[in-house]
Amino acid sequence: MLALSRVFNFSAGPAVLPEEVLRQAAAEMLDWHGSGMSVMEMSHRGKEFTGIIAQAEADLRELLAVPANYKILFMQGGAIAENAIIPMNLLGARKVADYVVTGSWSVKSFKEAKKYCTPHLAAGALQGPFLAVPPAPTFDLSADPAYLFICTNETIDGVEFHELPDMRALGRPDLPLVADLSSHILSRPIDVSRYGLIFGGAQKNIGPAGLTLVIVRDDLLDRALPICPSAFEFKTVAEHGSMYNTPPTYAIYIAGLVFQWLKRQGGLPAMEARNIAKAELLYGYLDSTDFYQTHVEKAFRSRMNVPFFLRDESLNEDFLSGAKAAGLLQLKGHKSVGGMRASIYNAMSIEGVQALVTYLKEFERTHG
Repeated sequence: MLALSRVFNFSAGPAVLPEEVLRQAAAEMLDWHGSGMSVMEMSHRGKEFTGIIAQAEADLRELLAVPANYKILFMQGGAIAENAIIPMNLLGARKVADYVVTGSWSVKSFKEAKKYCTPHLAAGALQGPFLAVPPAPTFDLSADPAYLFICTNETIDGVEFHELPDMRALGRPDLPLVADLSSHILSRPIDVSRYGLIFGGAQKNIGPAGLTLVIVRDDLLDRALPICPSAFEFKTVAEHGSMYNTPPTYAIYIAGLVFQWLKRQGGLPAMEARNIAKAELLYGYLDSTDFYQTHVEKAFRSRMNVPFFLRDESLNEDFLSGAKAAGLLQLKGHKSVGGMRASIYNAMSIEGVQALVTYLKEFERTHG
């Protein structure tokens, strides 16, 4: 048998998964718990899979301390589809929704909403560079918006909300806060009760591509527009236990294994401590030299996605080829911003970040 060769995968998504999870999935591939079937082959309505999805939902509810008046939905289409699904579900009789734009993904959310309502730019800008989160007291909220939308971690630009806007302090305690948490969900504890709805694509911190999580407060389930497709109507999906149509069964199974892995690690407080340590290690070195540059203001730096640039960008290809040779993959920045990006999600070990810092130092020594 060939020895297992694993690299350090810094991809922004689909991203690294815990090795324990991959090994368990491999062991269960042909015969899940004596059923004689792979999870891929199971009927989504059979007792085997209904047990899998029920356990996944229970574990996620425990990890995030999701209140009883919120529904957890397992959906498809990714976070990009949610940019349309959310206004179709939450507008009700209103015509306006407010958006805070802090990076490339919230720009996409704003533009998609134009198909269904009049999105109002409450804060931020539709063009970069994106380097910070606007202070909540400066938000220019509409008179009667359906919701306020934020992207709490911008995967491309590396901008993260480390504090949520306080809707009471803004004088809008009843305005639902809607958030895209795709690239930092489960990386730290959150207070779900402060949101009306949160969502995230699975392929960064949860599992494989194809699954989207939605957590929505019960009182927001009756606002769908008539044009909303039934398979994407939150109320319909909730009433059918995420089984109105065939869900992404294998992705839900892997997500469930990740939830169990997170519980074994000590839950989200333990993961937050690890993620802070990893981010401090990487940013600490980047800040110690002018060979590499970071642009995001320190107070708003993402713990999950770390964009950085070589001072001499003519060295970019040498940097990437050397990184690949060292077993450090997927460090090229997004095409819209260039440079480099290290995504250090929950499943990225401290050893992986240490290996990256060692390479950064060596590359600077030989090319500086």
